[in-house]
Amino acid sequence: MDVEWSGNWVAERLGVELAGDGELRELLGLALRRNPRRAHLLVSNVLGKHVPQRPSVVHGVGFELGERVRNLLGEADARRAVVLGYAETATGLGHAVADGLGVAPYLHSTRRPVPGVAQAGGFEEAHSHATTHLLLPEDPGLLDAGDGDAPLVLVDDEFSTGNTVLNTIRALHARHPRNHYVVVALVDMRSEADQGRLADLAREIGARVDLVARARGTVRLPDGVLEKGLSLVAEYDARDAAGTGVAGGGGYGAPGGADDGTPPAPVRVPLDWPAGVPDGGRHGFTPAHRAALEAALPAMAARVAGVLADDVRQVLVLGFEELMYAPLRLATALEDATTAEVRYSTTTRSPVLAVDDPGYAIRSRLVFPAHDAPADGPGDRFAYNVAGAGFDAVVAVVDSTGDTPALHAPDGLLAQLARHTGQVLLVVVPSYVPPPAAPRTGRPAPAPVPEPAGLTAPAPCSDSKEEEAMLPEPLRGPAFSSYAADDVGWLLQDLSDTPLEAPTEEREEAIQSGGAHYAESLPVEYQPTPQYQELFRAALEDSAARIARAVGTVTETVLAERSRPGPDGENTLHRPVLVSLARAGTPVGVLMRRWAQHQHGIDLPHYAVSIVRGRGIDAHALRWLAAHHDPADVVFVDGWTGKGAITRELAAALSEFDGFNPEIAVLADPGGCVRTYGTREDFLIPSACLNSTVSGLISRTVLRADLVGPHDFHGAKFYRELAGADVSGLFLDTVAARFDEVAGAVDAEVKELLAADRAPTWEGWAAVERISEEYGIHDVNLVKPGVGETTRVLLRRVPWKILAKRGAGTDLDHVRLLAEQRGVPVEEVDELPYTCVGLIHPKYTRGATGADGTAVTAK
Repeated sequence: MDVEWSGNWVAERLGVELAGDGELRELLGLALRRNPRRAHLLVSNVLGKHVPQRPSVVHGVGFELGERVRNLLGEADARRAVVLGYAETATGLGHAVADGLGVAPYLHSTRRPVPGVAQAGGFEEAHSHATTHLLLPEDPGLLDAGDGDAPLVLVDDEFSTGNTVLNTIRALHARHPRNHYVVVALVDMRSEADQGRLADLAREIGARVDLVARARGTVRLPDGVLEKGLSLVAEYDARDAAGTGVAGGGGYGAPGGADDGTPPAPVRVPLDWPAGVPDGGRHGFTPAHRAALEAALPAMAARVAGVLADDVRQVLVLGFEELMYAPLRLATALEDATTAEVRYSTTTRSPVLAVDDPGYAIRSRLVFPAHDAPADGPGDRFAYNVAGAGFDAVVAVVDSTGDTPALHAPDGLLAQLARHTGQVLLVVVPSYVPPPAAPRTGRPAPAPVPEPAGLTAPAPCSDSKEEEAMLPEPLRGPAFSSYAADDVGWLLQDLSDTPLEAPTEEREEAIQSGGAHYAESLPVEYQPTPQYQELFRAALEDSAARIARAVGTVTETVLAERSRPGPDGENTLHRPVLVSLARAGTPVGVLMRRWAQHQHGIDLPHYAVSIVRGRGIDAHALRWLAAHHDPADVVFVDGWTGKGAITRELAAALSEFDGFNPEIAVLADPGGCVRTYGTREDFLIPSACLNSTVSGLISRTVLRADLVGPHDFHGAKFYRELAGADVSGLFLDTVAARFDEVAGAVDAEVKELLAADRAPTWEGWAAVERISEEYGIHDVNLVKPGVGETTRVLLRRVPWKILAKRGAGTDLDHVRLLAEQRGVPVEEVDELPYTCVGLIHPKYTRGATGADGTAVTAK
């Protein structure tokens, strides 16, 4: 009997064509993404992610690819090779490929920072719904190239444009050249335009680059496919039954459950996981680990089989996001341990439309909250093709990090599964965390490891005082910046003579396409009109007292928290070291230093360092700080929080450095992301209205591999030519002039704050997630909450629209003016937790600023 292809539904409605090898349609179906950048999703039938499949098939496909790679490399090179898989979808596939090689260690990228484990690199995936990847090997030398004769095997589920893999190879090769790279994918779906890029890269780097794929083909997309896809998603979302937790029905199989309708209670099955064996490749997985796991699998599968009900005919082993390999191997062993038909798939972060139609790849969808306290905040997670699939039992396999109250909550994964099966078993694999490294001296650990996509790794540190003395001194005004020399020392390198500026629209196109990171270039500096300059001056006069009060409050809070007991037992004021995050944090750091001078007569050291979203903090700057100050005294300072991305970035980046406290002190915390702040109101901070001309004439920071090496500070430019428009001193002096006026209010406020519960609420992140979904963006990086972040969107990015809290007053005058100048609509909304939110254009094409994606001429 002919089985309908699971891509027919999309092909008929959108005109999408899948052409290629004879087995391509057996390997792939089609579905619709909830993503403004791509309409379609290639759904693999053999990957074990979205579509339940026999585990022996899933493992066998990857294993066969690994055997092909071993034959390609030869025995000697196979033993020198390292296999690298991409999170989250290809973690299990990459592991199976490593199994096929048999003699190679395995590592996969991860989106889960692990405290105490040093990052060996990271990169961003431009078209993904969750972009940031980290590399966290237990052995920092795992990715070393040796003498260039250690092949690197990179594994992804599909090779489409190739941007992620090619950028990874280019960046790795720049640091540790090797002779041979092998790219492995289930399907090679590159367009004709992309097919020559692999050969071009090989010529560029002077290395051999091979591609091994199970099948090859192309996807042909008609004009207007993105708009049609988004329209279909909206139409079917409107049909979704409210409150069921299932999208797309589930009519192709009867749900399970007890006869009385009561969902079965989950049964926890002790697994006796072998000691010392990692749960996957997040920190590395060696052939010795593989042998230990193979020996233990039959006994573990027998434990699970022994708990299954006698009448179970179909059982699903359901893995958990990146945890794909451990449940896959458990499932392959369970195939031998039971007469039931075993299938395997995993939960996922990927939001996909479900449609209950035999010609559509995603028939049903379970939605449940994340249950592993993810670093990027709370959000929905999904299990596809489970509801209504007729499974008599589901074995949910999670790691111990994911075994949280949220997993067991009434709306959690286990409860959702129980509504659709007769038996739910819970298996918990211990989350492997590498043992602590050797004690360090308060400096970054030596880790000169190659890093994809241009991320600068921490440079190796020496205990030699002579080497410490060779660290460059901070840049200071007036040679670098218009600030006074004692206001701030910039731990940056001067790139003033380097051409770095690019037109805003070109930058946006490059950033959103994955062709460049935002920190690799600079936007052309906005030159304010006379009308805008007047708005700035009026806003400064109106808000100076409010800013002075916030400056006083955050400074006094920092000083109180850094007081230490003296010889007489009384708390004595200890001198913290202010380290502002350049550039928005620097005016705040200068003001905090001035407050401490004015009120207490103490001089606080103040430095500015660079931190880049997705690439971490300047490790060389931390070396300098550790060499000159006690890291325990360092207080990181920023201007404001939005959704808390930099707060998380700093916490993750500092996990590999001893002694530094990752908490940030901010002037304003409207996102509820920190515990040390001047205010949690979202109000206009005039220093957010302008760029360099209110920040000492310094550009935003730059991190580019050809300019910043492992022993260099990140870079920035000093715009001396803009001195005539500089209002940096005016801003500082106007606020500082109000210090005496607000001192009493600050004293009372600090007493209240120190006695209050100031724990972060992360309300801002939740709001951003909601806005991202409500407006069909599905990418939190394109939602910029708060007055400061909205202003940045209008000055530096390609804005789509501005959401303004209904009734917001003069705090938004400058936002409305900038929006008018750029032809951007301002939409007033109720119940907005911020004064305003800026939305970056989610379907960007060059010149697009209007809500319909068409070009708008800047006024």
